[in-house]
Amino acid sequence: MATRQQLKAFYEQACEEELLAFKPGNVSVYHDGHDMTVEDFRQSYRVSSNPITCPEFSLGEKIYYAVKATREAVGCNTNLGIVLLCAPLIQVAENLDAGQSLQTELTKLLANTTRQDAAWVFKAISLASPGGLGESESQDVSQQPTVTLTEAMEIASEKDRIAYQFATIYKDIFQFTIFVYNSTLAKFGERKWAAVSAYTALLSRYPDSHVERKYGMKYSSWLIEQMNDIHQALMTTENPELLLPVLHQADKELKQRGVNPGTSADMTVATVLVNLLEAVGQ
Repeated sequence: MATRQQLKAFYEQACEEELLAFKPGNVSVYHDGHDMTVEDFRQSYRVSSNPITCPEFSLGEKIYYAVKATREAVGCNTNLGIVLLCAPLIQVAENLDAGQSLQTELTKLLANTTRQDAAWVFKAISLASPGGLGESESQDVSQQPTVTLTEAMEIASEKDRIAYQFATIYKDIFQFTIFVYNSTLAKFGERKWAAVSAYTALLSRYPDSHVERKYGMKYSSWLIEQMNDIHQALMTTENPELLLPVLHQADKELKQRGVNPGTSADMTVATVLVNLLEAVGQ
C-alpha cells in the first residue's frame, strides 16, 4: 500500500516527466505554446497534488478540489484531463495491497462511482471551462447529474477519449500505451523518451479529442500520419536524440496551426503514473 507522500511524489513525477518529454504540438521544456508555459503546468501539479491525494476526499471531491486549486493558482485549464485520469488511479492505490492488480481494483472503483461523484466532477468541468466539453443530449455539466460518474463518462465516451477510459477501464492505457512505454524505457533507459513514445503511439492510432473539439476532423488524418512517421522513427533508431530536428519541425508546424494534442498528453501522464504505481505494487 502506497503512503500519501508516495502518491503525491508519483503524481508530481508523472506530471514532470510528461513535461520533460518532447511532445510535438504540446507544452514541454523544449517549447511553450498555446498561451501556456511549463511553469504553469509545474505550478498546477504542485497545488493539485494535495487535494488529489487527500484520503478523506471521495473520488469526485479529489477531482473538484484539485481542479479548483489549479484554477486559483494559474487561472486557466492546464490539467483537467490529467486530474480526471489520475484521481481514480490514486484512489485505488491508496488501499492497494502488494500483489493486488491495479486494473482489477480500478474496475471495482469505476463500477461503484456515484451521482455525487458526478456532481463534483460536473462542477470541476464547469470551473475548468474546457472548450466544447461537458454537454450532451442527456447530461449537461451545468445541471445536476441524474447518473453516476461512470455512466456520465459512458455517455460522453464516443466524443471524448478521456471519458472513453472511464467507460473501458482505461483500455488504451492498460492494453496499449503502458506496453509501449515500458518497452521504450527498457530500450533507451530514459523516461522522457518512453513518454514521447507513448504520446506518438496514441496519436498514430487515435484522433485527439482536444484537437477534434476545436477543429473537427480537419487535422485528424494528417496528425495520425505525422505522428506515425515520428513513432516509427523512434522505434527504429538506436539514438533518439537524432530525432530532435524532426520533433522541432513537427512542433513548429502543429503550433503554427494551433493544434494541441492535449488529450494524448494527459493520457501520457496517466501512463507514466500507472508505470510508477505498478512498480511499487510488485
